[in-house]
Amino acid sequence: MKDNAAVTDTPRLLVFSSLFPHQGRPNAGLFIRERMFRVGQQLPIVVVAPVPWFPLQGILRKFRPHFRPPAPRFEVQDGVEVYYPRFLCVPGLFKTFDGFFMAIGSFMRVRKLRQRFGFNLIDAHFAYPDGYAATLLGRWFKAPVTITLRGTEVPHAKTARRSFLVKALRSSARVFSVADSLKQFVVSLGIDAEHVLVVGNGVDTKKFYALNKRDTRETLNIPDNVPVLISVGGLVERKGFHRVIECLPALVGQFPGLLYLVIGGASAEGDWGDRLKQQVKQLGLEKTVRFLGAMPPEQLKTPLSSADVFVLATSNEGWANVFLEAMACALPVVTTRVGGNAEAVANSTVGLLVPFGDSTALEAALAEALSQHWDREAIVNYANNNTWDKRISLLVNEYYAILNKSPDRRRDAHRPDAGAQ
Repeated sequence: MKDNAAVTDTPRLLVFSSLFPHQGRPNAGLFIRERMFRVGQQLPIVVVAPVPWFPLQGILRKFRPHFRPPAPRFEVQDGVEVYYPRFLCVPGLFKTFDGFFMAIGSFMRVRKLRQRFGFNLIDAHFAYPDGYAATLLGRWFKAPVTITLRGTEVPHAKTARRSFLVKALRSSARVFSVADSLKQFVVSLGIDAEHVLVVGNGVDTKKFYALNKRDTRETLNIPDNVPVLISVGGLVERKGFHRVIECLPALVGQFPGLLYLVIGGASAEGDWGDRLKQQVKQLGLEKTVRFLGAMPPEQLKTPLSSADVFVLATSNEGWANVFLEAMACALPVVTTRVGGNAEAVANSTVGLLVPFGDSTALEAALAEALSQHWDREAIVNYANNNTWDKRISLLVNEYYAILNKSPDRRRDAHRPDAGAQ
């Protein structure tokens, strides 16, 4: 294919990710938008967010209302153009070929953007199917491709998609990883360690900061003198809300009046909302657990500031932005030692780590966190020293280096540097 856009010294990015917010899924992929829109403040960007589709999904949605919420074809978000081309994706079938279908479905839109926007670099998120699709598009349009690892690579590598995932990573111009644990994982798959640069996520301290606890509790009708746990995330099995709930009967006995605030809703991974509510009912915890639904990021500081401890008993994570967001609101974090969690919760002054699947250890850690006197100012400082500025600067420099074929490789920036001891 003829190259229609001359490569210049200034990167013009086509951001490629099937997980991106839109009016039907306003909370999907916010962590990608947060990162790349900040890049967009320094470089021209356009977003292509492929949407899975098959002919009968409208009928299926009548029985499963949250299944693939309708997406627009186009939106402008904060001045950035976002396109949502469709690609064939039949639930449960042909998942190994999602990357190919995603590339085919996006081809015409990408072609038009090549002609009009003149992108010279494709920046994809998740190695499969998005990264694989992006490398096909990069080959067809003669543009280098970067891929950001975000955690799904671990389960995908256990399936028939592994070969496509590895091929995509090897075909890319650069691989970014949000956590060192993910970097080490793909290195174990045969990817050159020098090809992978760790660039962790940051926190927006203009959106996340501690409010007066008494005021926020009054807003949420929470008594001043009760201990409060909080979790934020999609209501899916992986996030582990049910693992926290099963610890609550014992904790209520130790901490009278204990409340657990659950913030989140259905996500691309599914919807465990009804199942969690049934679990609460079976355990007689209706007065202990409050489901507050999904909230936009700018509203989260109110419930976060009303709580005492943040908890996420997750089974797999790349880098959970919500940890630093909770810390910016002065909350210590209790979480599982999986994925990049130990890199975000880097020392015992900001939180506690427990083995995944150990309910006894989780219960003990929550009891300890609720009893312990935390230096909350130090926790806030930890978050404040991990804003987006350093991460975005590193990314922008790498994009320039790729286009200019520079051998310069900069040091990893994955570890929070907020005074980790």
